[in-house]
Amino acid sequence: MGTNYHGFRDLIVYKKSYSLGIKVFELTKTFPKEERYSLSDQIRRSSRSVSVNISEAWAFRQYPKSFISKLFISYGEASETNVWLDYARDHHHISDDIHKKIFDQYEEVQKMLRSMIQQPGKFCHHK
Repeated sequence: MGTNYHGFRDLIVYKKSYSLGIKVFELTKTFPKEERYSLSDQIRRSSRSVSVNISEAWAFRQYPKSFISKLFISYGEASETNVWLDYARDHHHISDDIHKKIFDQYEEVQKMLRSMIQQPGKFCHHK
């Protein structure tokens, strides 16, 4: 296991995904009220789930298959968030510029998750 990691909060991918979850939450405050229970709730849930699943993966690092499985879920939640961002843009709730910035940041998180999935030994330990 990499000695530079004392907990999931040390992971850059966690920090980035957590920060993005906060950005998305703040952004949804500007959405119209009719989107409160559909788009706003869905994008908030998926955006928060990225960092939550990274933390859960960390808890399972002694079991590489479980670790990888949780990272795949996190990856999927980032993909889902990007689709919700598409809806927000296409319904004119966010600008093209804001969409691109956040979308690209989620793609960066996904690249980092892919790297962790491909190299779990850097993070996992065995009893």
